[in-house]
Amino acid sequence: MKKNVQQLLLGLLWLLPLCGFSQVTTSPTTFEATGMVTINLNKAGTPLAAYTGDIYAHIGVTTNNANWQSVIGTWGNNATQKKLTFVSGTTYKLDIAPSLYTYFGVPTTTSITKICVVFRTADASKQTTDYFIPVGAFQASLTSPVLNSTTLLTQGQSISVAATNTGGAANYTLLANGVSINTSTGATYAFTDSNIMTNKSYELQVNIGIVTFSFKFLVLVDPLTQSVAMANGVQDGINYGSDPTKATLVLTAPGKDYVYVSGSFNSWNPDASYAMKKDPTSGKFWLDLTNLVAGQQYTYQYWVVDQTPTTNSPKLVKTGDPYSTLVLSPFDDPYIPSASYPNLPTFPAGQEREVTVLQTGQTAYPWSNATLNFNKPSKENLVIYEVLIRDFDSGKSYQNLIDRIDYFKSLKINAIELMPVMEYEGNESWGYNTSFHMALDKYYGTEDKFKEFIDKCHQNGIAVILDIALNHAFGRNPMVRMWMKDADADGWGDPASDNPYFNEFSKHSYGVGSDFNHSSALTKYYVKRVVQHWINDFKIDGFRWDLTKGFTQACSSGNDACTNSYLQDRVDILKTYADYSWAEDPTHYVIFEHLGIDSEEQQWANYRISETPSKGVMMWGELYDTYKQLEMGYSSNANFTRMGHVSRGFSAQRLIGYAESHDKDRVAYQGKTFGATTGGSPVGGNTINAIKRMSALGAVSLLVPGPKMIWHFAELGMDDSIYTCTDNTVNTETDATTGDCKLATKPQKQWTQNYPADPNRSVVYSNYSRMIDMKTSNLVFSSSYAISSSGGNLLYPRIYLWNDNIPSNQLKNVVVLANFSTDTAIVTPDFPYVGTWYNLMDNSSLNVTSTSAGISIEAGGFRIFGNVTATLSNNEVGALTSSLIQLYPNPTESTFQLNVDANQVDIYSITGQLVRSYQQTNTSTVFSISDLNSGLYLVRVTDSNQAQNTLKLVKK
Repeated sequence: MKKNVQQLLLGLLWLLPLCGFSQVTTSPTTFEATGMVTINLNKAGTPLAAYTGDIYAHIGVTTNNANWQSVIGTWGNNATQKKLTFVSGTTYKLDIAPSLYTYFGVPTTTSITKICVVFRTADASKQTTDYFIPVGAFQASLTSPVLNSTTLLTQGQSISVAATNTGGAANYTLLANGVSINTSTGATYAFTDSNIMTNKSYELQVNIGIVTFSFKFLVLVDPLTQSVAMANGVQDGINYGSDPTKATLVLTAPGKDYVYVSGSFNSWNPDASYAMKKDPTSGKFWLDLTNLVAGQQYTYQYWVVDQTPTTNSPKLVKTGDPYSTLVLSPFDDPYIPSASYPNLPTFPAGQEREVTVLQTGQTAYPWSNATLNFNKPSKENLVIYEVLIRDFDSGKSYQNLIDRIDYFKSLKINAIELMPVMEYEGNESWGYNTSFHMALDKYYGTEDKFKEFIDKCHQNGIAVILDIALNHAFGRNPMVRMWMKDADADGWGDPASDNPYFNEFSKHSYGVGSDFNHSSALTKYYVKRVVQHWINDFKIDGFRWDLTKGFTQACSSGNDACTNSYLQDRVDILKTYADYSWAEDPTHYVIFEHLGIDSEEQQWANYRISETPSKGVMMWGELYDTYKQLEMGYSSNANFTRMGHVSRGFSAQRLIGYAESHDKDRVAYQGKTFGATTGGSPVGGNTINAIKRMSALGAVSLLVPGPKMIWHFAELGMDDSIYTCTDNTVNTETDATTGDCKLATKPQKQWTQNYPADPNRSVVYSNYSRMIDMKTSNLVFSSSYAISSSGGNLLYPRIYLWNDNIPSNQLKNVVVLANFSTDTAIVTPDFPYVGTWYNLMDNSSLNVTSTSAGISIEAGGFRIFGNVTATLSNNEVGALTSSLIQLYPNPTESTFQLNVDANQVDIYSITGQLVRSYQQTNTSTVFSISDLNSGLYLVRVTDSNQAQNTLKLVKK
């Protein structure tokens, strides 16, 4: 099917006459710029059909052959843009008076040839296509060739040009490459340009008085591609060398006859010198660009020609570079805030679809030592915070994340996972509709700002993981478009049968976008390059591979049974892709969102696990339904034993367990909406109780050994449904009439309503912070464990954690208890032994004389007991650490470093014994502790002013 055609045709629909748009008419039908006109809109059949609110016009004019001039107001600003008048039924009108010149503020000496208008909702969330309304009785049209078309010729052929006008004796001037080659006067025009040997850019000007129409079209001539070997070491995409005046472009395009490089460096009018050569060995097209200016940004496209394409496929495709690292889009860029991306390069006038940016002599980003020497948190101790930047803060930017770094630090998470930030279609998206996998999407900010965020995370001990969608790509992707079926010739389509990267039809039952053929050597090369790019250029610590069930060639689009079974080709493909990551970084996090059968997931989770450093793919482990049941107070389907890696046959802790993710509804919303309404503390209909229960949910999810994940704002008891719309209404899959709001931009309640200051929500945050701190600072939380329930009631879950190798004066035994009923309950703890136990949330003691003596726990409450006290962060929201001192890696097996210079560094055992002391250290000092026993240590850092700061260190 076509991909987002209505949104993608911005700027192209002016090629059609107004009569093609039955929704828009004018009164009178023909009008001049010196008079008035009424524009009538019938919203039926438009994206506004079901909308009942006010309708606004984003409106301007065409002058001097340039569309969208003298636009009134700014997009989405209801105070400055014109509101339509409701007439009746589905009809609205906009009066333009007393004249177009006055209304738009255009001088009367300037010719207005069109009105440009798009209609939108009051909140600008929906809009019509663009309409271009002719102005004046004098109109001209190009009848041959098609306006803005490109005609393919062989050397020596000719092209015929024909035009008409409604004004009688008009003056016609035909220019080729800016030089007049023919003139005439009359009502019609006809001319044949013969014996064409080179590419030509034509412009036909039709003039009467001050009104001039301009029609442009191109001719491309087969350059008879030269077979010339390309230089050693160059690869697909842009190749920069030591000479900033040069760059080499390489394109893999099997089956194509010739390719031109068209760009700002040749005024988008390439001659034979910009025809790409073809390497006789690899078959790749390549071209050296010379005389470039260091630091200057150039834009370009490949104009790819197949003279004998498959049925319904185009002969010519104009596309950006598949390996682009910066892409400009005529569809999305106009709506990118300058605050997020200052000095955004301008999309080149007169071009269509995406273009690639090339820039030699770029300044390398000044990474800090914290990034260059970053030691990732161990897989076993990962607590990942999943973020959709769009919905995290109102600015929707990397800067927002930087500004909130103390929020992350205080929460004690040690990894942030960003939903896709690669160039995707649209702006306010989840990001899974990726089109250019090596380009950073510009909506959230610049490349340097993204790197600043990564660097800031590393300086604070936080790893950065990217969600990457390589199962598929969408219709703007160059590798889709170069081999596509495009029966209606609109420039968009699905993969054709000869596409070397994509399947013509999906090979699995979860088809979305265009399905990559991962058995193709070209696809594997592309994936490898993508992996290398983000690891090496952006210092990314891990990838979460989206929808890995689609990485197969063994099934068909409707075969669920096949797709969800064990598939050996999928096992092998994904192991190869994991190897790509580990070849660049042996400690890289490889994460699969597979959600499949255990026998298949074991193949990846146990893969290369015995190596040093230990590898193994971390698998997403969703238990949403289970934890939702606990939150709601229902015992059915409330067994969360599969939160542990042992239950799935993994040989190491490679299961990322989670109760919530971006793809599921909020459990707190489910609780307050559908939870139990009986008992002394009902959760259904009680928002406060629903929020309070989130702390207990954190205890029985986060503290299960192994990596864990939090979906942003779960730590604040976020209780808005995933189906919350931008206007704060809830529109679900079942009650939606025009589509649900699952993908809609969410209201920013966490900040606008100051959730961190809400006493009920801040308690949840504080509890999460303490539990995460315990988990990452104490070895017992990555040790042996068992999950059970008190008295067989799943609403009273218990988790036992132990490590017999830890000394008894350190935390070696932990018992976690919870009560998810709606009444206070007596929970049987079954402590492993009698004696003094400590509540690790407040360090209060409990004298246990009988291991089975019941403990009273309030509804929705929890307890965490340990054999000794634990060091806790005790950070409330906003109680942010003032110290900038960071110790990394932590935990560690052998060495660690500090991010500051120090006058003295002392290492103490947990009992207070001094075991190491260092003087006059700096950021390059490596502290060796390989001979120390495993356990918790305290590191006291003294600066030159004798100020001290004590940090915890875990020796593995």
